[in-house]
Amino acid sequence: MPFFEAINVTKQFGDFTVLDNVSISVPKQSIYGLLGPNGAGKTTLIRIINQIMGPDRGELYLNGHKLSQQDIASIGYLPEERGLYKKMKVGEQVLYLARLKGLSRSEAMSRIKLWFKRLEITGWWDKKVEELSKGMQQKVQFISTVLHEPKLLIFDEPFSGFDPVNANIIKNEILYLRDKGATIILSTHNMASVEELCDNITLINRSKSILEGKVSDIREQWSAKEYEIIIEGTKKIEENEHYTIISQSSSDSKTKVKLRANDGASINDILGKIIPIGEIISVNPTVPSMNDIFIRVVNESR
Repeated sequence: MPFFEAINVTKQFGDFTVLDNVSISVPKQSIYGLLGPNGAGKTTLIRIINQIMGPDRGELYLNGHKLSQQDIASIGYLPEERGLYKKMKVGEQVLYLARLKGLSRSEAMSRIKLWFKRLEITGWWDKKVEELSKGMQQKVQFISTVLHEPKLLIFDEPFSGFDPVNANIIKNEILYLRDKGATIILSTHNMASVEELCDNITLINRSKSILEGKVSDIREQWSAKEYEIIIEGTKKIEENEHYTIISQSSSDSKTKVKLRANDGASINDILGKIIPIGEIISVNPTVPSMNDIFIRVVNESR
């Protein structure tokens, strides 16, 4: 049974459809990537999960029961747009937000000290938020999101504003939270982070889900379609009904071509077209990055 599930969620604003029968199924204690280009509908789905707005159609379930207002306390949401009070001191603000989530003062203080130490911000208690850089503010908001130990965490672009060192710190904290039992929905444009962190993904474009599944399975499926072939000679290899050229280059009397098999084409079909052009030196399947897959799937869905 999935820990969180959205089934056939549809949302319209006037005549414009933002979500069109979108479904996601998030396994317990996993990291689930919610992906898509700007304007695809991701943020609307996140707002529906957080009950900031309701769907026009569709159902949402958390841990086997229908999602309700009482479940808000079990959800932690880090929005892309930050929402801290700029004039307020960091420590006072985190304590205030923790109390709003139902923690006692003593429990909140204990957890705050732990998280301030984990993220190396113990000296920030009396700093005002407006005195902090964007990345430093992000650390404060990250702590405010996770402090009440919610069962479902939703991170929308959590690495925004971070340098590589601090981005890596947050990645490790996300993995730590998963290992402690949290179920996580991660929305990001950083496909390298998707490869590192996500177990499963759904890719939304123009309000519809266009790709979903395990990250490992998706990459394996695409690796069965793409090859890097090196041949003797510098003749240009042209596309045909069996394959599409991704890239090719020539040097030292050799030609290297990266291509993708068209639907229904086998490697034997491909090689049958290439052998007459030049002697084949090597044939290797390639595993495309999630970034490559994202771009191609979105372009093909237009």
